[in-house]
Amino acid sequence: MLARLRNFSARLLPRGPLDVVRQVLLFAIAYYGYRVVRGAVDDAPGAAMAFQHARDVMNVERSLGIFVEPHINGWVSRSSAVSDTVAWIYLNAQFTVTMASLVYIYLRHNASFYFVRNMFAVAMWTANVGFMLFPTAPPRFFPEWGFTDSVTNLTHVGHDSVTINHLVNQYAAVPSMHVAFALMIAIPLARLSKHRVTRIAWTVYPFVVAFVIISTANHFITDAVLGALTAAFGAWTAAALARARPTAWAFEPAKATA
Repeated sequence: MLARLRNFSARLLPRGPLDVVRQVLLFAIAYYGYRVVRGAVDDAPGAAMAFQHARDVMNVERSLGIFVEPHINGWVSRSSAVSDTVAWIYLNAQFTVTMASLVYIYLRHNASFYFVRNMFAVAMWTANVGFMLFPTAPPRFFPEWGFTDSVTNLTHVGHDSVTINHLVNQYAAVPSMHVAFALMIAIPLARLSKHRVTRIAWTVYPFVVAFVIISTANHFITDAVLGALTAAFGAWTAAALARARPTAWAFEPAKATA
């Protein structure tokens, strides 16, 4: 019986309870940085700057001929079923899917978790710098361009509610961390998957998330591109750290079986 308990504990907590506490604290520190940045820009001057930055992004995209967000959002909004589906994915992608994936990697592929953790830590702090230096209002704040807020239509909770304002940085459109998180879990999980179907599913996932953030009027195309670059910088730094401590921080992909 004791042997079974030890075996169960080893599988549930591969490196003991203290390691779990350590990982939670590291992610909490990153979130605290997000809260600090939010407080730095969540005032009248910061909001005005965020709206101006959003107009700048739209002007750049218009000059490049890629300002298609109103058309995508309008097409999705014509169907309540499609609009509600993408809004539901938006609400669950960044936290629910990401946290569940991180827990899965920690429990089932613990040796590779620390590379993923380092990648997330670097990307999250990089994003915090972006949020502070370039606060940007999302497209949903510009109904004059025809944008419809799909998430509010689904939840019936406005982004100006006290709860939403307390939990969410309204002016953190650049970079899109939905896209960054999607890439930082999808690529590792695709490399850790042993079966073709799951590898394909995780490969497609970031593209789905990119479509979702644009179609719900929560991000511009520019935000998605910068989110991908943020993830790439996190991965590059994590790879450099892995070369410094390969036994502790290297990524170990699984061998495909099907």
